[in-house]
Amino acid sequence: MTETLSPAVPDDVEALIDRVLQAAHDNDVSIATAESCTGGLIASVLTDVEGRSHVFERGYVVYTNDAKADELAVPLRLIEQNGAVSEPVARAMAEGALRSSGAGVAVSVTGFAGAAGPDDEPGLVHFGLAAVGAPTVHEEHHFGDRGRGPVRLECLRVALRMLEQAVTNR
Repeated sequence: MTETLSPAVPDDVEALIDRVLQAAHDNDVSIATAESCTGGLIASVLTDVEGRSHVFERGYVVYTNDAKADELAVPLRLIEQNGAVSEPVARAMAEGALRSSGAGVAVSVTGFAGAAGPDDEPGLVHFGLAAVGAPTVHEEHHFGDRGRGPVRLECLRVALRMLEQAVTNR
């Protein structure tokens, strides 16, 4: 159970966190995160369980395009061509986090958690999952215009589910 965030984390998410951390421990897999719209939420819950956070290697909060390029080596050209909220950028973020962290698995999230620009879809989020020795996986979700908090919570669920699959199947 998360210690600091427990009152705010739904039971199903608590269970997912526990399963991810236990599977990572059992399979000796370290985890990295690369987060934009979630602002470090995934990393926070993975380090909030006493006695289990040792499987977490590191997290990158890369909110701006320059941060994505500087911290994860996502080419600015890729971002300019596809937009920061896109499949190619989500994949590149996960691969960059995996490469630069030395972790066994890395999850990324980039999206519009709240009000977006006039041509952007609120609630559109792209996820990437990179793992040593496996092809990078992508998921696209349309959570709708429900506000930042609810979208970020849904992002947490998806990212944890993706991590669970990756660390369990090692």
